[in-house]
Amino acid sequence: MEPTKQTLPIGGLLVDVYSHPTSTSSSTHPIHVLFFLHGRFGSAQDEYIINTVKVIFAESYGLGGGERKKDLIVVTFDHRNHGTRLVSKQRNFAWSKEPAENNDHHAVDMYTIQTGTAQDVSFLIDHLPSSLYPSGERTIVEWGIGGVSLGGHSTWIALSREPRLTLGIPIIGCPDYTKLIYQRAQSSNIPISPPYFPTSFMTYVEKHDPAQLAYRAKDASNPFFGKKVLVLSGKEDKLVPWVASAEFVEGLEVGERGVKRVVVEEGAGHECTSGMRREAGLFVREWLGL
Repeated sequence: MEPTKQTLPIGGLLVDVYSHPTSTSSSTHPIHVLFFLHGRFGSAQDEYIINTVKVIFAESYGLGGGERKKDLIVVTFDHRNHGTRLVSKQRNFAWSKEPAENNDHHAVDMYTIQTGTAQDVSFLIDHLPSSLYPSGERTIVEWGIGGVSLGGHSTWIALSREPRLTLGIPIIGCPDYTKLIYQRAQSSNIPISPPYFPTSFMTYVEKHDPAQLAYRAKDASNPFFGKKVLVLSGKEDKLVPWVASAEFVEGLEVGERGVKRVVVEEGAGHECTSGMRREAGLFVREWLGL
């Protein structure tokens, strides 16, 4: 059974809400909501996003839906400057020797899209319940987030900033922006200095990026402590190489109540593979307590 979709305008943001056909407004089951974010140059309508949503529901509900005590909703929307929110295609490009595809502001643009979208997630956690259930028909009890590539980067940031998110599934994303973007700049012969890397921007990153937080701590100073995190990456990924994430992920502490699972898929490049989709679905199933 494929999920059903409804599109809601919330504060000017178009939001697609996927649910299982067996989940109805008359049900009293508590709801888990999973945000799922697309990659750079894409949109919430990309086929791989929709296919991943379907796999997550299939793994979570099984073939027939069955008897259950919790329901799942998956929410997708366009990143800033993507899809229905596109204002400048040029500002989504990276550095390039081709003038038509070059973006000198790449370092700032990519990070502001990520952090802005993370803020959108918090905004939707505030306001999605009243749009979905204006008469209090259902209760949302937990929130999670996942995403691919750019969506994976945004997942790490949202997970580090939003305490209401209890689960994160970054797919081919990176939690350490400095390592990732410095490596990319060096390969493009871009100096790590203004104007490519404004001082005020780097000051912000050095204070707020997930890799700059107390992610190794075994107490509440660690924003990831007690959360459930599934990291999915490709061993042969050249665009977001595993080496940029490895130190952070290996040192990440989630505590006894948290879960950290890491899958670096052999032979996979910068792609969301069928194996990654299935791993994500199984992780969500565990989150639902099935």
